[in-house]
Amino acid sequence: MSNATPPAAAELQHTPLHELHLELGARMVPFAGYSMPLQYSTGIVAEHRHTRQAASLFDVSHMGQLRVRGEQAAAALESLIPVDLLGLAPGRQRYGFLLDAGGGILDDLMVSHRTRSSGGGNEYFVVVNAARKQHDLEWLRGHVGSRCDIEALPRHALLALQGPGAAPALQSLLPQLATLRFMDVAWARLPPGVGDAEVFLSRSGYTGEDGFEISVPAEHAVALARALLKLPGVLPAGLGARDTLRLEAGLCLYGHDMDTATTPVQARLQWAIQKVRRSAGARAGGFPGAEIVLAQLDDPSLVRRVRVGLRGVQRAPVREGAELRDAQDRVVGSVTSGALTPSADAAIAMAYVDSACAAPGTELHALVRDKRLPMQVVDMPFVPHRYARG
Repeated sequence: MSNATPPAAAELQHTPLHELHLELGARMVPFAGYSMPLQYSTGIVAEHRHTRQAASLFDVSHMGQLRVRGEQAAAALESLIPVDLLGLAPGRQRYGFLLDAGGGILDDLMVSHRTRSSGGGNEYFVVVNAARKQHDLEWLRGHVGSRCDIEALPRHALLALQGPGAAPALQSLLPQLATLRFMDVAWARLPPGVGDAEVFLSRSGYTGEDGFEISVPAEHAVALARALLKLPGVLPAGLGARDTLRLEAGLCLYGHDMDTATTPVQARLQWAIQKVRRSAGARAGGFPGAEIVLAQLDDPSLVRRVRVGLRGVQRAPVREGAELRDAQDRVVGSVTSGALTPSADAAIAMAYVDSACAAPGTELHALVRDKRLPMQVVDMPFVPHRYARG
């Protein structure tokens, strides 16, 4: 999820659930060119806690949804995304990123292999960030459009049901989802009374909790959302809770915790690059910025700054942009995301710091309104992930 300078209110786009948000009493705000719910009447903290305890429904229809088809689709995508897509089995999903020639991150994304066993051709489903979707569509078409068919899906909404109660709630509506594991994907048909349409689901999300993301034709989105909100324990949640949840989960926000000035290694996202795409792998390199990224993977001394987690000694929040100093009062980095969050029950932050200051236990000070707030480098996530891995 990334933000961008919003246009004037009159120019804001609406998701298919816009009227439902207003009906539910949402406080709407501009976000990445859309009018989006920041919170509902219970507030961000209550929505956050409810997600951790039960299940919350988020509208993420502002995100970009792309369909990539063709016999060369996987190889074409691999030429731009440094992950193993040729080895991605049907019914599975992987996290990845688009890189520029310097290894900088143009966007992060999710790629699902959704080729059907009944035929219909090789097909991949790609979800990209809202503020980058036009850029990503043009980037993909400009680089591999001659090798595969790349289609935007603007007439599809995207709903995220997140929390420990998400699976039992959704399975009461779609029983066939009971066997899905984390990062599995599947097609499902909406039940009678909700809509005569297929939806595409992934068991994944952006909160650190178990959950699902559901791509649904726009004309059926409201009916599906209403059906989900009628399920036991499901309440609506907005962007505010989504941001504090993802921060506790240690998940990056594009344009804040990563951008073209950071490589995947600096962002500590190298776990997403499988061995087959690394040096000595069967399909090593072959993507933009490969020389730089692979060199950093092979020689960590080349990485001068990295993303870290920080936990405040005091409960004062430390926000994006706060300068970080070491014990000798030298500037060693800056905060990219930060908040006082409900589940961590502490001021937490993500930041980029000099590699020499990145070891867990290192004490740093954040400069906030001319005050030096002590913080300690810690491992992430701040709150344990609870994905359904098996």
